[in-house]
Amino acid sequence: MRVLVAGLGNMGRSHALAHHKHPETEIVGLVNRSDVALPDGLENYPRFQSFEEGLATNPDLVCIATYSDSHAEYAIAAMEAGAHVFVEKPLATSVADARRVIATAERLGRKLVVGYILRHHPSWQKLVAEARGLGGPYVFRMNLNQQSDGPTWQTHKALMQTTSPLVDCGVHYVDVMCQITDAKPVRVSGMGLRLSDEIASDMYNYGHLQLWFEDGSVGWYEAGWGPMMSETAFFVKDVVSPNGAVSITDGNKGSSDDVDGHTKVGGLLVHRPAGDTLIELPDEPGHQELCDTEQAFMVDAISKNLDLTRHMNDAVQSLAICLAADESIRTGRPVDLGDVK
Repeated sequence: MRVLVAGLGNMGRSHALAHHKHPETEIVGLVNRSDVALPDGLENYPRFQSFEEGLATNPDLVCIATYSDSHAEYAIAAMEAGAHVFVEKPLATSVADARRVIATAERLGRKLVVGYILRHHPSWQKLVAEARGLGGPYVFRMNLNQQSDGPTWQTHKALMQTTSPLVDCGVHYVDVMCQITDAKPVRVSGMGLRLSDEIASDMYNYGHLQLWFEDGSVGWYEAGWGPMMSETAFFVKDVVSPNGAVSITDGNKGSSDDVDGHTKVGGLLVHRPAGDTLIELPDEPGHQELCDTEQAFMVDAISKNLDLTRHMNDAVQSLAICLAADESIRTGRPVDLGDVK
């Protein structure tokens, strides 16, 4: 299976390494607008500065890990050129564009996988299962704040030219909420603040959302980027129900800038009125192993003709919620999700 990887930042390099090792795939090109240093194993693959040059290699699979504003355009172009697509989250920067990507995949019979890395993490799968076992309605308390400086702050500022941290990171955790309750999301509100003169005046680098579900569940998510962010309680993952709670125990785990720490669980504390159970999770996969698993799933989706309808619809749902929260921040009014187009 011939693979083209577009975007050689942190995620793109990891996905390229996954295909470098995969026995059923062959990298035919790497796309990046600028010349960047590559990890061992990737140096000798053909390099292209434009996506169009890369597509000329006729790949079977295109892995898109560029900035968010190019995701929809590149995904559609790749599928029109005959390739299946893996695209990093968020799928697009608008709900209309996300639905356009999915419509293209359905029309052309292409496989489309969106990079929801937590769906491939056994510890997060365990968290979802334990929370569902408690029964709802639920209270979801989740955040991921990053005290970023140097190159990471530069990357965050580049991302914020088009996408807020609430959307870029929030789609992961809103997706987890939706998996647990499986109820229809009905309304979202948000608030945010621009805490740096180094970003555009119409963008905020701190925000949080409040989400209501049809079964009565409610959720809160918070995200902030920048050198001013606190390292205290930057990683909260807590699900409460009338029958108890499930919490990630490995909360303050060092630097908020550690990518491996963003997916690490460490252990789950399952609380019930009859007593607590601590589930230790000592052998968790690291970031690269998770990317390997994501790309293996992508290959299986193609070779085994997996039905990805629910996966694609879920990706649009979490994106729509986070974009509606972004709209709420900008307008100062809650958004009814039934009105989202």
